[in-house]
Amino acid sequence: MSDPGPETPELGAEDRKLVILARSTRARTGAAEGAAVRDSDGRTYAAATVALASLQVSALGVCVAMAVASGSSGLEAAVLLTGAGAVSDADLAAVRDLGGDGVAVHVGDHRGVVQTTSET
Repeated sequence: MSDPGPETPELGAEDRKLVILARSTRARTGAAEGAAVRDSDGRTYAAATVALASLQVSALGVCVAMAVASGSSGLEAAVLLTGAGAVSDADLAAVRDLGGDGVAVHVGDHRGVVQTTSET
């Protein structure tokens, strides 16, 4: 019997929407990463990696910045689609700074297959 690999965590409908937003944003821009977050008011923000000569921001970093700039006071969930296979410490810290402890962070591949879920 072969090992099926890591189990894809079951996502609720609202988190599946975040995956779709992250996947479509990354695909549209051709960026290295796509991300989406849902704030404590239910608003969603989606972004792709910014890779300019003078400015580099991760996709999840852009999402958190957008939420803060829009007046959000917290986060409920985040999705990061990346080839890296994991969320960086800096991105996790940004999610924690705005959302506090217990924010679900789903990490998946570019196809939108979530491979891991952790909490801040």
